Amino acid sequence: MVENIAHGLIEVPGVDADALETNEAAYLQRLHALDAWIEENVAQVPIERRLLVTNHDAFTYFVDAYDLTFVGSVIPSFDDNAEPSAAEIDALVAKIAETGVQAVFSEASISPKAAETIAAEAGVTVYSGPDALYGDSLGAPGSDGATYLDSQVHNARLILESWGVEPSALPAALQG
Repeated sequence: MVENIAHGLIEVPGVDADALETNEAAYLQRLHALDAWIEENVAQVPIERRLLVTNHDAFTYFVDAYDLTFVGSVIPSFDDNAEPSAAEIDALVAKIAETGVQAVFSEASISPKAAETIAAEAGVTVYSGPDALYGDSLGAPGSDGATYLDSQVHNARLILESWGVEPSALPAALQG
């Protein structure tokens, strides 16, 4: 998308094409560094342990890119205000136990109540509040999710932590 946006903006009269191309290249370098950092850290986890339960199925890009298994979602529909039924909660709790999932992730823009209930019933860790994932929105300025890059580092760190991995230091391109 960065390339598409940059190529679209370059056609706008008055845009400094050189500055735009420089910024595009710099941001793409940061995105590639982020991808490599996540890949390097996820590779430490055996594929069968790369399990994820989130509020809803908003992380398919992450699941696909890093070969994770999406075990289930707390919210069974695309309506963020929907609540899971008792049968849906029981089914997800059973699936968590069956697969060995260690954590349930809430998302920063969604109430954590259902995720907290499911995690408690399954006897696993819940990541909510400041430890919620950024999926559908970014965080406030100064938060771990203030920018896209920050939000992805935050999400990756928490997911890795739930698998017992201490992430490596961020590459220089992502620092500062």
